[in-house]
Amino acid sequence: MSGIASGKNILDATDDDVKKLLACKVHTGTKNCCQDMERYVHSRRKDGVHIIDLHMTWQKIVLAARAIVTIENPADVCVISARPYGQRACLKYSQYTGASYIAGRFTPGNFTNQIQQRFLQPRLLIITDPRTDHQPIQESAYVNIPVIALCDTDSPLQFVDICIPCNNRGKTAIGMLYWMLAREVLRMRGNIPRSVPWDIKVDLFFYRDAEDVMKKGEEEQANTGAQSGYSGTAMKTGSNTITPQDNVDFPAIAGGATASWGDEGWDQPATNWGNE
Repeated sequence: MSGIASGKNILDATDDDVKKLLACKVHTGTKNCCQDMERYVHSRRKDGVHIIDLHMTWQKIVLAARAIVTIENPADVCVISARPYGQRACLKYSQYTGASYIAGRFTPGNFTNQIQQRFLQPRLLIITDPRTDHQPIQESAYVNIPVIALCDTDSPLQFVDICIPCNNRGKTAIGMLYWMLAREVLRMRGNIPRSVPWDIKVDLFFYRDAEDVMKKGEEEQANTGAQSGYSGTAMKTGSNTITPQDNVDFPAIAGGATASWGDEGWDQPATNWGNE
């Protein structure tokens, strides 16, 4: 299984945690496997896909949380994700733990070039994919910043200090890993008790496609409009729109009389507007 000491039972994974990891396919690796990642592989399926040992994954989550808690200022922890599937998870992790984040493209020189506007000096890095986020890992080696990385079976481990073996390509797997890491950090800080489940849903950490969100919002608006039961045509008055269901009181004419446009008869003399 694992060469890491189990420690206290309170830090062990529960059955519910293991079920969540399995449901999000955190244990599913790739068909390729680096030599440094062989120690974290449990077996290999018939189709060639490697299966990651979830016991090692949980032990590394706890180890990473213990390293993060040692940083006094939470903002000195920087979470980085260039891949779209991990950007939302990074934002939510930073929101609940107080860490800083870089979501999207990493500008070269953020850790080494002091002239840049977004020059940072973090004390710890959390990387979503070592292969995609190779630039911040390379710069962290120049300035001696420890690195925690979510590593798949084919991920390089150069300049990575704490490797969390997992599936770093699935949007649900990445969200689940960041959710569990944030929960463990808050538990070790004493912000939330271990006896009570965390009230933050893991769905908030999952990637959401912008087009799907917009389509869902349009469908909800269409359903709301259909249920409201509007009928008839709308009348435009300047910049406003009046529907037949609106009770509109038209302004009164000077003198207190209301506007009655049908009271004028043909016998009355025409008004000469030019005499005024």
